[in-house]
Amino acid sequence: MEQILCFGDSNTYGLIPGTGQRYDWNIRWTGILNDEISRKGFRVVEEGLCGRTTVFEDPFRKGRKGTDILPVLLETHGPVHTVVLMLGTNDCKRIYDASPQIIGKGIEILIGQIQEKSPESKIVLVSPIFLGEKVWEEGFDPEFDAGSVAVSKELGEVYNKIAKEKGTYFLAASSYAKPSAADREHLDEEGHRSLADGLINLFEEIL
Repeated sequence: MEQILCFGDSNTYGLIPGTGQRYDWNIRWTGILNDEISRKGFRVVEEGLCGRTTVFEDPFRKGRKGTDILPVLLETHGPVHTVVLMLGTNDCKRIYDASPQIIGKGIEILIGQIQEKSPESKIVLVSPIFLGEKVWEEGFDPEFDAGSVAVSKELGEVYNKIAKEKGTYFLAASSYAKPSAADREHLDEEGHRSLADGLINLFEEIL
């Protein structure tokens, strides 16, 4: 079977909103996508990590910088037919103070790594869901603020432009899903299903 590498953060990992638990494989968008494309001789390799960024070093958790690990994973799972790249939410944290354009620069570096390490791979660039309003309030995630929410809402436009310039496929996750009310940050079961449906439709074109 040919490999579809899904490289992302906690919404690729499948974190259950408001918990430290993980959705079962059949509920995560990666698992739903796998069930569909496996009929065509492909399988999803899920590489989601909570807190993962594009290029930023997390001072509290090691190993979250996407550019450090993506080339290794491309080699580990190669040959890779398609890379689904969905990062950017964690780049919106206050500590990084990054604009949508700076986050886009990080995405461009990741795309460059794919094109250099695995030039035959197709790329699906996915802009993440929006952060929920007041995600920074007590009981939610204080690593974000109002500026983080605003930046998250601009990533779709920035990523779409990058996709056109780099010749990749593009999908806006925010067009299919929104953050759960439970934590204002992560996909719920319905969100995973909706995002999977959007990607399944896109893969009809790709495959």
